[in-house]
Amino acid sequence: MDLSTICPLTVDAALARAAATAPDVEAIVADDGRLTFAQVADRVAQLRSALVAAGVRRGDHIGLCIGNRVAFHTMFLALGTIGAVTVPVNTRFRAEEMAYALRQSRVSMLFLADRFLRIDFVDMLRSICPAIDTALPDAAMPDLMRVVVLGEDVPGAAMSLDDFLAAGTVPAAPTCAPDDILLMQYTSGTTSFPKGVMLRQRSMLANAWFSGGRMGLRIGDRYHSARPFFHVAGSTLSILSSLQHMVTLVSMDRFEGDKALALMERERCTHFSGNDTMALMLLNDPSLPQRKLCLRGAWAAASPAVMRRIVDELGAVEAVAGYGLSEASPNIAQSAWWEPEDVRVASLMRPQPGVEVRIVGEDGTDLPIGERGEIAVRGWNVMAGYYDKPEETAETLTQDGWLSTGDLGTLDAEGRLQFLGRAKDIVRVGGENVAPAEIEDILHRHPAIRQAAVIGVPDPRLMEVIGAFVIANEGAQTDEGAVIDWCKDNMAGFKVPRHVWFVPDFEAIGMTASSKVQKKPLAEHARRLLGIEA
Repeated sequence: MDLSTICPLTVDAALARAAATAPDVEAIVADDGRLTFAQVADRVAQLRSALVAAGVRRGDHIGLCIGNRVAFHTMFLALGTIGAVTVPVNTRFRAEEMAYALRQSRVSMLFLADRFLRIDFVDMLRSICPAIDTALPDAAMPDLMRVVVLGEDVPGAAMSLDDFLAAGTVPAAPTCAPDDILLMQYTSGTTSFPKGVMLRQRSMLANAWFSGGRMGLRIGDRYHSARPFFHVAGSTLSILSSLQHMVTLVSMDRFEGDKALALMERERCTHFSGNDTMALMLLNDPSLPQRKLCLRGAWAAASPAVMRRIVDELGAVEAVAGYGLSEASPNIAQSAWWEPEDVRVASLMRPQPGVEVRIVGEDGTDLPIGERGEIAVRGWNVMAGYYDKPEETAETLTQDGWLSTGDLGTLDAEGRLQFLGRAKDIVRVGGENVAPAEIEDILHRHPAIRQAAVIGVPDPRLMEVIGAFVIANEGAQTDEGAVIDWCKDNMAGFKVPRHVWFVPDFEAIGMTASSKVQKKPLAEHARRLLGIEA
């Protein structure tokens, strides 16, 4: 498939097209300001000159620890125009996690917010890189030669953003190419050592193009996405989708239901994106009935029950479902706004053009239509590999290009994919395999339940049984026994939760920065509640 005939495949080409075609359309609205596409192009040119003056070249690894700000948006694009590699730092990282990412990726320059969401990042960096107060490099981070601080707290060996920009006096031409690595995305860490996923410009820009097209983005639309910019759903499906389709990206530092609704109303957003947790935070917010929203569409990684509510209660009648992972840039399959509503609500998705999807069994052979197995994918969207981890790359990516996702799904006769959950999350009740996502979807239909998260807990007879943590709707009158009885009427006996715990939220137990409930801490919490040793 010749992607070059379909869409721009470099950051520079996409930005030049947007600035020429829609110069006065706002490109980004965030807590630190707003810029049109013409203004973004000017800012990127200014940043590019300063980057080149600082010695940054194609292939250099540059860290960004900023948050969902205009500053991240424009720096990411500027780095892309010179073929440098952005290494986004998760703003929820603790010091040792930050240290690992910076060391393993061999970041040579770091752009750092002094404080973000009440976290002192300068102090955090100081704890892992003491030389920041005297002279770089530090023995603990020999590759880190420069630190630029956005804010007032600038250590002795760092420089302020203003001083950095002042050095960029000579214009610098773009030098990027489609095969340049644009992003090194650290996985959220299913193991104790996260891996740096290397994604090419062509993969991310084509992904942004196809995904935005299936979502129905049109020039001048206003697209709310609080997906963290340090995740690939934020970089590809928020920043780059908005760029490719010349729409306004409306973002925020921290996603909260009431604030997100107010922002969408004020900015007259036509689209939003989020996972099931984020969607439920909007749907269950008490202020929703009073909001005058302009939503036409959305993309969500959500179950059919939540998709139904997105269409009916948020008015996003063109809402589509999407599935992907970091190693696939990230989108693999998605429904399209023009497809029948029942297909979109059921989260039945076609692979993106030019992307192949198979469902394989434990022996690696293809499974029949409709049978559940592991999703494997091959195509232009697949990563270049894990940085400096050849063994892990070989375990995940075959020599003929097939990526093992570790996810379960089915394909129907029309080639539509349905995502069923992570293989590692499957609960084995006796001899039956149960996907937590399936039980969560049913629980989300319970009138008293706001949100549910399902895990497996040890059982002496069945090996594992279903446990469910639920958040009740405000004022709901129900208890553990009532929920279990309701489940018995709505699902097979082996799927019925044996344990139900009511919790006020999932934040205290375990939630990622992208508002996904973390199943491992949830399972550990369940074992503690039951007095079971790990």
